[in-house]
Amino acid sequence: MILDSLKSAPNYYNLNPRFKEAFDFIDKNDLNGMDPGKYFLDGENLYLTIAEFDGKQAEAAKLEAHKKYIDIQLVLNGQETMGWSSIENCKDEIDPYNSEKDIIFYTEKPSTYLIVNPEEFAIYFPEDGHAPGISNSRIKKAIVKVLVETSIRTK
Repeated sequence: MILDSLKSAPNYYNLNPRFKEAFDFIDKNDLNGMDPGKYFLDGENLYLTIAEFDGKQAEAAKLEAHKKYIDIQLVLNGQETMGWSSIENCKDEIDPYNSEKDIIFYTEKPSTYLIVNPEEFAIYFPEDGHAPGISNSRIKKAIVKVLVETSIRTK
């Protein structure tokens, strides 16, 4: 898991060949002005989802993980708290892994929480369980999905 400022995004380009393309798109487009929905930047290899929703309490946030994609999550409007835990510590699945949606949920609670503000981003790799969407207000965010197979971090 990585938490940093968008100004520091170039420091992470070498982690995945598509990170530069993702951060260039973020830099050159008014994501806050985009309507909620899915935007394909490079087919299923790299796409962006704009989401807008009411935040939830920490107790309601489910720990989730992905196997096929890395998440780059950035808050566009509002402030979001995100829970984190290594999936090595997650043993109780709520449901089996859904390969079509590339998601699995766990009953465990996050081991730590981080606050993400506009102009900041969090990167979640497949080994990172995360519980997003925690806030007392409405959130608008962008979630960039980066296919893992292109990552130098692939195990």
